[in-house]
Amino acid sequence: MIDAYTREAENAIPIELVRNGDFDAWLKAQPPADQERVRQQRFQAKPKQVCWLGGLRGQSRVATGWDGASSIATLGGLPMALGEGVYRLTQPADEVQLLGWGLGSYEFTHYRSQAKTPAQLLLPSGASLGRLNNLVAAVGLVRDLINTPAGDLPPSALAEQAAAVAKAQGAACRIIAGDDLLAQGFPAIHAVGRAAADAPRLIDIEWGEADRPLIVLVGKGVCFDSGGLNLKPTKGMRLMKKDMGGAAAALGLAQLIMAEALPVRLRLLIPAVENAVAGNAYRPGDVLNTYAGLKVEIDNTDAEGRLILCDALALGAQDKPDLMVDFATLTGAARTAVGAELAAMFCNDDSLAEDLLTAGAAVDDPLWRLPLHHAYGYLLESKVADTLNSAASPYGGAITAALFLAKFTGDAPWAHFDIMGYNIRQRPGRPEGGEAMALRAVFHYLERKYGR
Repeated sequence: MIDAYTREAENAIPIELVRNGDFDAWLKAQPPADQERVRQQRFQAKPKQVCWLGGLRGQSRVATGWDGASSIATLGGLPMALGEGVYRLTQPADEVQLLGWGLGSYEFTHYRSQAKTPAQLLLPSGASLGRLNNLVAAVGLVRDLINTPAGDLPPSALAEQAAAVAKAQGAACRIIAGDDLLAQGFPAIHAVGRAAADAPRLIDIEWGEADRPLIVLVGKGVCFDSGGLNLKPTKGMRLMKKDMGGAAAALGLAQLIMAEALPVRLRLLIPAVENAVAGNAYRPGDVLNTYAGLKVEIDNTDAEGRLILCDALALGAQDKPDLMVDFATLTGAARTAVGAELAAMFCNDDSLAEDLLTAGAAVDDPLWRLPLHHAYGYLLESKVADTLNSAASPYGGAITAALFLAKFTGDAPWAHFDIMGYNIRQRPGRPEGGEAMALRAVFHYLERKYGR
């Protein structure tokens, strides 16, 4: 647990946010000695800039540049830049800004000594320490899971992590593994994962009172993706430890919902597999059955995420949930469309989509809606089965993947997030490595929709 915040501290060092547009006026108001320090440190109140004032480092106060926005980046770069010590803000800050401090305190240190001790923030009186810690813990869980090498996080280990979260929150957890998946009707999950040494699994967690609105979360848990027999090239395989990023995001969101005791009934479904190569691997041209009964012809074994998701989505849709949300590191096409820093969103309900976009903007967790263009459904037509798992065409790959998933969601209001799950560059509050994309946006939406 990141210890980013404190309630009590003596002699906490003041931090002043200096808006970039107000820099000249602010500088004129400083004592001559501090004006000289500003010049020496070349401080111009640009975002990410830090300037020590009023004495030697750590003795007096800190100024930091600010663009005036309410964002994770406002304070996200300070915990590591300032180093060990306790600091306090001289101006009011909202929850998004305060959360940025905690998210910027994260460092993945499981395989090395921690390089720096991050600074702590003395929270203002109106901020909730418990809530901020729950948000930081949820994002930290996602980041840790994605950053963990695949050799240390096979499907069995991911299932153990999920079971531990369920136990800590008083939720029920059921795990179906190996050939039991066939016996209980999940042939697509089994087919994708059967070639791996660590058996495939379906993780099923339930929490909350029966009379509350049912929210179903589904996360793609491909713990490593070789591409199967349609083997990925080396460059494409290098980061495939993150191919369970959707499962991590769904689990982190579930943990946050339970820790914050939202008045909903929650079901979390995570199909966990490794897409490996062996003599019993599924093949291009094979036809797989699914939980929904639809037969799927395999065009490409590297389109495995949608195969495991389809069984889980069909199971989740059975109980006619009030909302179904899935997270998946699903397509390179989505990254081509929106880049690595936006979560691509597909949604079958315009009102829901608008509310999710608004929620994402409010908490600096940006989303971008892409179309469920049903006319492209012809690209998934098969001559031997009900559908192909992926289109042979290079066009609209994120859309056709979403259209495939939509075949298994029933009538439920549904949002699908095709995410990168990984920061490819260092940003304030968003360190390079695993990232919880769309998690906070969905949580904020749920709070606004269902209350606390």
